[in-house]
Amino acid sequence: MDLNVFVDFKNKIIENVSKVIVGKNDVIELITISFICGGHVLLEDIPGVGKTMLVKAFASSIGCDFKRIQFTPDLLPSDLTGINFYNQKSCEFEFRKGPLFTNIVLADEINRATPRTQSSLLEAMEESQITVDGQTRKLSHPFMVLATQNPVESFGTFPLPEAQLDRFFMRIRMGYPSRREEIEIINRNKDNNVINNLNPVVTLDEINYVKNNFSNINISSDVMEYIMDIVEASRKDEKILLGVSPRGTIALFKACQAKAAIEGRRYILPEDVKYLSPYVLNHRIIPKGVNKTNNADLIKYMLNSIKVPVENY
Repeated sequence: MDLNVFVDFKNKIIENVSKVIVGKNDVIELITISFICGGHVLLEDIPGVGKTMLVKAFASSIGCDFKRIQFTPDLLPSDLTGINFYNQKSCEFEFRKGPLFTNIVLADEINRATPRTQSSLLEAMEESQITVDGQTRKLSHPFMVLATQNPVESFGTFPLPEAQLDRFFMRIRMGYPSRREEIEIINRNKDNNVINNLNPVVTLDEINYVKNNFSNINISSDVMEYIMDIVEASRKDEKILLGVSPRGTIALFKACQAKAAIEGRRYILPEDVKYLSPYVLNHRIIPKGVNKTNNADLIKYMLNSIKVPVENY
């Protein structure tokens, strides 16, 4: 396995997306890790911080087809998957593909759609396929859903059920830019064509290589036990009603493998686990009572009470 391919893959994407998005290299890296692992990302933040622009820039950088779906209360499942319609010219039923038949899907304001429409994404996200009128069709490869939602405004929204939240590989908040970063954003937006001038920086062969080989990264028994300590702590913590599921454990392990690979290592460090846990696990727990604490902060607080393995790796 050539680790240089992984390192170059990450660096080229971050450098290219950074031509449009200022000061969010950590978020770009997290999305890249999710993409390598075949996962989906929920971008949860207030409007106007660049979520849509980030997704567009990422799709352009990897040379994949991109479609944006604006989720609304009247959006139907067939608006996503497609429909069978009767063609009067050919006198036959034909299938008209929906916007899910692409590589990168931006599900904008996903919590504004009804639960029925939200659930229509489950099969696509989990199996990379959709079923219409009893016929199953495979989606494009690679396939990734990046959904956005506003965590502040709740009027006219339908909160995502736990079953669907668990399908997302990571939940990420971008946050406000710094003062200097915001000045740079203003200067860059003098040219409205910046996003349109982005060219692909990785090939399909590179994408297939990183996706097929990141699982070769090794993990020691001590670090594996550390992952399990975190997962079990989430299930026993008095502040948490529902702990991390086995799907969450697998997701954390895979994310750590991809993190190690893009940093040029053949093994996972405890630091990888500690860094990624708040992003991979924060939406997979339910705090007890009316807890206003951010789930990611709750995970970080829990991590401080768990012993980190110390050894030469």
